[in-house]
Amino acid sequence: MTTAASEIPAAASTNADSSSNTEHGPDVYAQPDLQLSRQLCLLRCDPEMIPDRESILASVLASVQENDMLPLYEALAPEFGWKLSEDVLTQMKSNNEKRLTELDNTVKDAEENLGESEIREGLLVKALYLTQIGDKTACVQALDVALDKAVGQGEKLDVLFTKIRVGFFWEDAEMIESQIEKAQGLVEKGGDWDRKNRLKTYEGLQAMRVRDFSKAAQLFFDTLATFTSYELFKYNDFVRYCVLMATLTLERPALKARVIDSPEILSVILDIPHLSQFLNSFYDCDYKLFFVSLGEIVEELKTDVYMAKHQAYFCREMRIKAYSQMLESYRSVQLTSMADAFGVTPAFMDKELARFVASGRLSCKIDKVNDVIQTTRAESKSAQYQTVVQQGDLLLNRIHKLSRYLQ
Repeated sequence: MTTAASEIPAAASTNADSSSNTEHGPDVYAQPDLQLSRQLCLLRCDPEMIPDRESILASVLASVQENDMLPLYEALAPEFGWKLSEDVLTQMKSNNEKRLTELDNTVKDAEENLGESEIREGLLVKALYLTQIGDKTACVQALDVALDKAVGQGEKLDVLFTKIRVGFFWEDAEMIESQIEKAQGLVEKGGDWDRKNRLKTYEGLQAMRVRDFSKAAQLFFDTLATFTSYELFKYNDFVRYCVLMATLTLERPALKARVIDSPEILSVILDIPHLSQFLNSFYDCDYKLFFVSLGEIVEELKTDVYMAKHQAYFCREMRIKAYSQMLESYRSVQLTSMADAFGVTPAFMDKELARFVASGRLSCKIDKVNDVIQTTRAESKSAQYQTVVQQGDLLLNRIHKLSRYLQ
């Protein structure tokens, strides 16, 4: 994707450490900033899909400059065609070096004059600063050092969560999987409820990223009533993912019980564009409205940092599920009637069904002479019944033979 080069003036001020200590120590969940990764995803989309692209670009560059993200800038500038002035780049480099020297001195002082807890905190603050400025290699190394020094399951899990988020930011699947595996091992040995709950959300997000939507739905449901992972996404975004995963993977009874009647989902679903219409139109078999809302949902997924690469798959699978749901109610249906139900032309419906029947995704036949769609599910059940009867007769015969032998 080609991107116009952009220039912004030098920053008026530099960033103080955003991983600054709270009264309980550094905020381990503040970095990396996954909102920035969402903005980068938008910049990678077709410019025609993002009307406010220039303002997003300006916001990203301003964040890079204000937080002295020189390593991140150097990693992404060739892709996006960014161009900051040499004065700005020199200033960011100077600020990075100054801050890292300060952090190294803090760790050294702790080693010489203070205790282990101060050493651990100093190492963690340094690792979080490297994470913040986008130096992936250095931050992973620093987080490994902090992990080695960490005591207690809680501290170790916090560092592992940070490494998983680094993996999410840089789309490093190998890092994500390996750190989740380590976190699972720690949780099995112990750990508080909050971190166990948080790990399920991280696992669910990774499952969604790799298109294991059934696993993602289950893990998201496990944390729906106790969601705390705001460092990953807002609660409304979490509910949106939860509903989409569930609608695709759950059967109608489970969808009704776990999603449509869920108090947690009902409390926010009307605040999430198109989601209530998408869910209820599918469940109520209002296929014409469902197709409209599915199109709106898919347009949103095209710019979603985690679902953009799955939007075509999601759209296809939801169409198949809707077609199957309608055909379950009929032995046969007119092609024009089904097309009308979905608000499409008979030619489109014919092409759609032929494609999915040929690939074995729909149990029906298309009678082109009479323009009738005939379901084959009943025939399949009849064949299964006959098979059971035949096998039963064979078993009875063998039992009779055995009984005569024993007599």
